[in-house]
Amino acid sequence: MFRPLVRGAHICLRCRHASTISATPAPPPMLLKIRADLKAAMKNKDTNRLNVLRALLADTTNAAKTARPIQTDLQLLALLRSRIATSSTSAAQFASAGRADLQEKEAAQITVLEEYASGVDTVPEAEVTRAVEDVIASMKQQGQRCDMGAVLKKVLGAGGHLEGKPVERGDVARVVKHVIGG
Repeated sequence: MFRPLVRGAHICLRCRHASTISATPAPPPMLLKIRADLKAAMKNKDTNRLNVLRALLADTTNAAKTARPIQTDLQLLALLRSRIATSSTSAAQFASAGRADLQEKEAAQITVLEEYASGVDTVPEAEVTRAVEDVIASMKQQGQRCDMGAVLKKVLGAGGHLEGKPVERGDVARVVKHVIGG
């Protein structure tokens, strides 16, 4: 009969409508671990871990419906850190209100979240500091201004020392601020 022009395309034989099959990107490895651990928490009836993992999966599902879905472990790490900050704030408020039971619950959730946050591999701070110091030294040799934006652009931008490496922008910015200020 006829052959589709595009590989991976599907042609409906009834209406002769061609549609391409969209390939979804693979989920981050940490998200796969969270899903597997969710099943284990269900089997073990670990309600605290189960609640935390369900909330994380709900957050990633909600993020998938936005313009910035979670596609990497670093994005998942940012989500974990924001959940840790939220739980820490809640625990402090519960402590000031005299609700020790809720404070303990939040502390247990923080423990689970920190366990997963520590499982994400990132570039060590010593390597980030070394890269920032190298960029600042080369910029000073060339007579360029060493402001925060220019240094971040050189470090993280195309051809930079940390381009494509698993590093959080906030950590790099903190190091740049420390090196420039100190």
